[in-house]
Amino acid sequence: MSKLYTPESAASGVEHVLRLLEGRWKLIILFHLFDGKVQRYSDFEKLIPGISQKMLAQQLRQLEADGIVSRTVYPQVPPKVEYRLTEWGQELCPALDAMLKWAEKRED
Repeated sequence: MSKLYTPESAASGVEHVLRLLEGRWKLIILFHLFDGKVQRYSDFEKLIPGISQKMLAQQLRQLEADGIVSRTVYPQVPPKVEYRLTEWGQELCPALDAMLKWAEKRED
């Protein structure tokens, strides 16, 4: 059952979502995880030139805390850590794709 929104509650809900995605690198990280992709920390370092280790760790921690990304640590030496989108995080893909298509219409 869908929630009924007022203009105020809808605006507040969208603002909350936008805050979850704020940050220079979060969307880039997410696009590298769409389509069920799994990445390791070192993969992100190669895929996203210019991001510092501190910033990458911070952005991944925030995405994990918000329930968008899951982190799996394998008990081995050296430790193996993998990141993937949660089911809820994967549902962002069509929403972001729709935003891209919406933006293209203005460019036309």
